[in-house]
Amino acid sequence: MWLYLYGAAAALIVSFVVVGYFVTASASPARPNEESKSWRVPAGVIAALRCLSVFLLLVAIVAGFVGSNHPYRNINMTLFWVVFCLGFTWFTALAGNWFAVVSPFRTSIEWCEKWLPELFSGRVKYPDRLAYWPALFLYIAFIWLELFGRSAPFSLSLILTAYLLLTFAGCVLIGKDAWFRYVELFAVFLRIIARVAPIKVTRDEDRGMTCVQFRRPFSALLGRERVPLSLLCFIVFMLASTAFDGLHETAFWIGAFWKNLYLWVLIPIYGDAPPVAFATIKQLYLVYQTVALLFIPLACLLAYLLAIGVAKRCAKSDLSVGELSCWFAYSLMPIALAYHVTHYFTLLQVQGVQLVRLVSDPFALGWDLFGTARIPLDTIPDMNIVWHSQVVLILVGHIVSVYLAHVQALQIFPNRRAAVLSQLPMLVLMVGFTAAGLWILSLPHGAGGLA
Repeated sequence: MWLYLYGAAAALIVSFVVVGYFVTASASPARPNEESKSWRVPAGVIAALRCLSVFLLLVAIVAGFVGSNHPYRNINMTLFWVVFCLGFTWFTALAGNWFAVVSPFRTSIEWCEKWLPELFSGRVKYPDRLAYWPALFLYIAFIWLELFGRSAPFSLSLILTAYLLLTFAGCVLIGKDAWFRYVELFAVFLRIIARVAPIKVTRDEDRGMTCVQFRRPFSALLGRERVPLSLLCFIVFMLASTAFDGLHETAFWIGAFWKNLYLWVLIPIYGDAPPVAFATIKQLYLVYQTVALLFIPLACLLAYLLAIGVAKRCAKSDLSVGELSCWFAYSLMPIALAYHVTHYFTLLQVQGVQLVRLVSDPFALGWDLFGTARIPLDTIPDMNIVWHSQVVLILVGHIVSVYLAHVQALQIFPNRRAAVLSQLPMLVLMVGFTAAGLWILSLPHGAGGLA
């Protein structure tokens, strides 16, 4: 493990030196290639994709209500958690923000809008001070449900139905545009992810046009406007919650509860007879996990703000720590994406391919609609390849973030010397994040705590 840590730290330092020496403000791809040709997507294709997205949402909802409640036999669990939350996220990082065009939630609203054109114009004006805070709170609730909700097909259908109704109510209250810009969780999440993509997808609602345009990868993360604080917190939570997901079922983390908190705090209170106090201890374990889910992103945010504060002093900048932290927010995105891919790609490899079977028997009722229900699809990943792929992904994500932060610094600070000096504390932060990510990957999994 120490060899990986030293090697990763050395790679980041060398990358920092190379970027600091060779990359200048004039040579950096700080602006998207706006002159590249754009292509219009046929309206028929967009209409078909929108119909498909609504159909898949309905399938996921209906499957949970009428099909088997076994999570691996009902299509809705794989369709939502694996295909959409994982596969479509990575597709967005490669192909752009297609969700803004084909979202089943937005499509449903716009179909209803044709019959009731004034219904979603908004009863109240969305307060500017709320910014993206509602989307962040929904994101926190979503991650909590993913980690601790123990959703089954039936409960997932209830959640999707409730979220669809919430979307309708929100669009009626504050209007369609404000809801999907600031509040709707998946719209905000995938819009941020799409900034990584080498493809820009634009939708002109007034003209009914959707166009695609090539641009330099990651160039949309380099802006000349600082992001709101709420969006910075959203990005930090994206990064930290994925890291916590990799940590919370490890032997180290479970042992921290049973060997420390339980042994030294709970036994003196409840005695040493776990069966008697099991229900209470189970609730305390959930509190322990929930507090950590909130605390770890807060710790990451404080570490980031500390690095920004030192960077401000190194560069002797007149900008406040809050302003600088928002300017550099998007430079964290490659790390967040690398953590996301690293932690989940084996799940997509193992369970995602099961969709081939599930489409033939989506409700686990013994159907074989397409003759694929009994195809052998056992895929066991080579853990040696998995481990080294994870190391490479984490390292590449941090190197890209070092590069983006340097380019952003060249735009913000008055001279190259100040920009380079400002990135020394950011380099320390990146090395720390890399070490933490590799350490989490190296931890053996535990028995699941109080599963």
